[in-house]
Amino acid sequence: MQPYLPPSLRNFSIDYMAFSTWVDHLPFGYDLVAAIRPQMVVELGTQNGTSFFCFCQSMAENNIDGLCYAVDTWAGDEHTGEYDNSTYEAVQKHARSHYASISYLMRMLFNDALAHFSNDSIDLLHIDGLHTYDAVSEDFRNWYPKVKPGGIIIFHDIQARIMDFGAWKFWEEIAPQYNTFTFKQGFGLGVLRKEGGEEPFHDLLKMLFSKDQKTQEDLRAFYAHAARFHEYKRKVIRQERLQQQRKQQQMDAAQKIQTTTPDGQ
Repeated sequence: MQPYLPPSLRNFSIDYMAFSTWVDHLPFGYDLVAAIRPQMVVELGTQNGTSFFCFCQSMAENNIDGLCYAVDTWAGDEHTGEYDNSTYEAVQKHARSHYASISYLMRMLFNDALAHFSNDSIDLLHIDGLHTYDAVSEDFRNWYPKVKPGGIIIFHDIQARIMDFGAWKFWEEIAPQYNTFTFKQGFGLGVLRKEGGEEPFHDLLKMLFSKDQKTQEDLRAFYAHAARFHEYKRKVIRQERLQQQRKQQQMDAAQKIQTTTPDGQ
């Protein structure tokens, strides 16, 4: 196998960022979409849109002919708390201005959205709604039939053991029953491959679902490093912008002094 050099390290620069613990998994999310080349992505629980727009960006930049659906009430829940309409408006604005042809926002409950998708139709499903054990279990049970054989389901916050979060408990129960991979950095991300379909052919998928422990450990370490790399890039970009702003302010101040000072004085 050739050295693994995914698109997230070659040509990925995050174009949308909001506060989210998903920041630890953005390089992987971008690469996963590039590897699967999905015709249909569905995200359950979008809120600020950090993960959703990562998927959309990968679709667009890797010339993937598919659609991305975000399902959320954009009203909050018992874990996020209630929030006003500005969150939805910000996500809607970015979707319209950057991904109007491939992104759809479905403002409704997850169970109400089920009727809009056929069985065996979703290539990539992201479960990131209410994180109680019962809620995650229900989302998985209801949406599993909608995923194609061989399709991928990812679960966020499987390492979060706070309040009444139960995604970690549900993940521990089902992980041994399926072909799965666990990312432990941040609040955790679980990756599950639905049974059936063609055998994985992309290097990333082969490594994800390898039975070799070292391969799995190396992949975890790789994406932990990739997340730090992109965080460093963002810091550099922010610093450069601040320097440019300061320079522009100094130039504007100098220009103002020059235009207000009498000639020869």
